[in-house]
Amino acid sequence: MQQGSGSGVKRGVRWLASTEFAIILFLVLSLLALPGTFGESRAIYSSPPFLLLLGALGMATAVCTVGKGRRLPLPVLVIHAAVVLVLAGAVISARGYVSTVNVHEGRSTGAAYRWDVNKELPLGFDLAVRKVNSEYYPVPVQVGVLRGSEKVALFTVRTGESFRFDRFTVTANELHLQGKRLSLSVAEKGTELGKIDTADEGTIASSFPYRFRLVAYRTPALKRTWVDLALLRESRVLAEGTSEVNAPFSWQGLQFFHVQSDRDQEGIYAGIQIVRDPGKPLVFAGLALLGVGAVLLLVRRCYGKR
Repeated sequence: MQQGSGSGVKRGVRWLASTEFAIILFLVLSLLALPGTFGESRAIYSSPPFLLLLGALGMATAVCTVGKGRRLPLPVLVIHAAVVLVLAGAVISARGYVSTVNVHEGRSTGAAYRWDVNKELPLGFDLAVRKVNSEYYPVPVQVGVLRGSEKVALFTVRTGESFRFDRFTVTANELHLQGKRLSLSVAEKGTELGKIDTADEGTIASSFPYRFRLVAYRTPALKRTWVDLALLRESRVLAEGTSEVNAPFSWQGLQFFHVQSDRDQEGIYAGIQIVRDPGKPLVFAGLALLGVGAVLLLVRRCYGKR
């Protein structure tokens, strides 16, 4: 009975390390992934059956590696280790989540919508949007110059460029689409006198004899947007930073992505996506190791034993 039991264990180990078992797992995982691939729901990827199969595939790879370690060439060992790391990272990532929330500029929130549980949950801190920033590509504008009610001149420049009149150099700094106004800075002989916009607001002295008006402009194309964020707890700042689409702000395992900005009746707001992905380092490490294994395998095929 003991010999039969021992041989049964050996057969089981050989089956776990076999190519047939790995192929079966791949096929079952592929079938389970179909709803998430062609549908909108991604819940299958964090479901217990899917994670159990990922774990089984990782275990099968590890058993195969250990059982055949001495017979496997180095590149294959490296690739096996990489696959195990990626699968382990995928399983650990199931503990993560994605939350989204819209926050108006100058306001904060302490909750966000969790997509894994389909409800709003507390964040454990307050997320504040200090400012929503936008940068546009340079665009032509026409600027009228007035002295009192008299029209003195009309200039066509691009935002970011300057024009000269009288003894002054005027730079068209930024076009504000919401208020349909243009901000400018004025200098005299290389010394900045102050700033003013086409709505007569700014820091320039009231004795400055000229005023400016935005006569015409071409609607600019958006270059980039980003938000200034702050994380607070009981009015105490935990962290501050900026976030944009491909450059999230990170804090204690959380990543804050700026996914959109828009305006409603209450003002401008930013859409923030909060991602927790604890398995990401393992997945990246596994992918890097997989690249190393692929290079070693290529070198072996080209220059080593076949």
